[in-house]
Amino acid sequence: MAEYYLGIDIGTNESKAALIDRQCRLVSFASESHEMMNPQPGWFEHDAREDWWGSFCRLSRKVLAQSGIEPEEIRCVGLSALGCDCLPVDEYCEPLCNAILYGVDSRSQKEIEWLNSFYGPEAEALYGHAICSSDIAPKILWLKNNRPEVYNAAAKFLTGSSFLCARLTGEYTIDKYLAEDFMPLYDLKNDAIDEAHCGLYCRPDQLAQVRRATDIAGCVTERAAAETGLYPGTKVLVGTGDSGAEAVSTGVFQPGDIMVQLGSSCFFVYLTDHLVQEERLWPGTFIIPGVYSVCAGTNTAGTLTRWLRDELFFDLAREEACGGENAYSAMAAAAEKIPVGSDGLICLPYFAGERTPLNDPKARGIFFGLELRHTRAHLYRAALEGICYTIAQHFDILEANGLPVEKIMVVGGGTKNPLWLQMVADVLGKPVCTAGVTFGAAFGDAIMAALSAGAYGSWAELAQVVQPARTILPNEQTHAIYQTRKSLFAALYENTAELMHRCAEEV
Repeated sequence: MAEYYLGIDIGTNESKAALIDRQCRLVSFASESHEMMNPQPGWFEHDAREDWWGSFCRLSRKVLAQSGIEPEEIRCVGLSALGCDCLPVDEYCEPLCNAILYGVDSRSQKEIEWLNSFYGPEAEALYGHAICSSDIAPKILWLKNNRPEVYNAAAKFLTGSSFLCARLTGEYTIDKYLAEDFMPLYDLKNDAIDEAHCGLYCRPDQLAQVRRATDIAGCVTERAAAETGLYPGTKVLVGTGDSGAEAVSTGVFQPGDIMVQLGSSCFFVYLTDHLVQEERLWPGTFIIPGVYSVCAGTNTAGTLTRWLRDELFFDLAREEACGGENAYSAMAAAAEKIPVGSDGLICLPYFAGERTPLNDPKARGIFFGLELRHTRAHLYRAALEGICYTIAQHFDILEANGLPVEKIMVVGGGTKNPLWLQMVADVLGKPVCTAGVTFGAAFGDAIMAALSAGAYGSWAELAQVVQPARTILPNEQTHAIYQTRKSLFAALYENTAELMHRCAEEV
């Protein structure tokens, strides 16, 4: 019997499924879109039952139907989900409210401020970094303070991958890589729940058990088989976050490798051979044993370009809906005619606050230097450049910590935009690569399933299969211009941060 491996990733705005064979060749793939809800300023949510489990079931059935393979030919299922989120569920693993999303949701800012006061100097040591909107413990505390009926009914507090795994297998697990976002609720030295620190937030039995992302969590239950079309008894991995899975999909396996994910937000996974201390970023472990990571994430990338499309280029979106040119392609073509530096226009892309490196949920977006000669194409180009400047700031922090960057893999929907890819290379002044298979985290999930099921004997063996496809070289003259603009970009935030905070507090 032939052997196949399935990977499904639930993303912020799009979910994907990838079915591969034993040689990691893509056999079938599918995707579907969904919306991120923004019911109040700083609140971002998903309907976990529909957007997560519903998407998983539909995509699973779709790739099975497209491929024509029998469900029993799938040896193992890998899975991932967007960032680290907070989802309270009842004893039947049914969501009790909408999922509170990763660091883009900043509703728990008051809880963060209270925790800093409560713990004092101990806070950073307990959390592993300065407490921020990416941390799940403050979100649980927010539920306790603001939604007591939900909090009191919760049997478990899960993240996206834990929810999917539980729906598939009945087992409540979380991989060590994502468990770091639940600190101080876990003792990661012993891969266990930290009962001593849980009391402030929840009961120990309300948390999932720590495993490795590539461990077999369990098998597809009869109920899950009926919903997904998968064969009962099929092995299922613990799973992980989408960014970790996407890094794996590109061959980011070795210390010195970095993934730059141009998705709804911009996320970074840099690999190193030791645990780094850097409070502005998120150092920790990684999916691969013996390898450590420095992760980071902005709040906007594709969400900002989408906002611009919907608000300023809506005519192009309408034309695309009627069979015309892709709106983003038309936007890029217009922006390409604008000079480097956007004719003096600078964009601070903090339209949803900012995570790293600012860790400032009260940061706000700015278009600075507007003149009557500027067009919507200038605004779009300036936004792309602003996102690239934030990318460069992260590289500057790595360099300041003596961490060399050997290979840069750029992934995500932004890689469909050649102008943006070239801009990343030019702002960084370094070559950047794209992957051979650009299907993202779902492909990473599938190849991890192949590894765990025994198709490959080691990560080193798997690395020979996953290689870069294309390299984009920087333009030195353009890089020199961007170096000047980048310093203005940094100064603009420094000189307006206090005003941003005052504006945020008045809303």
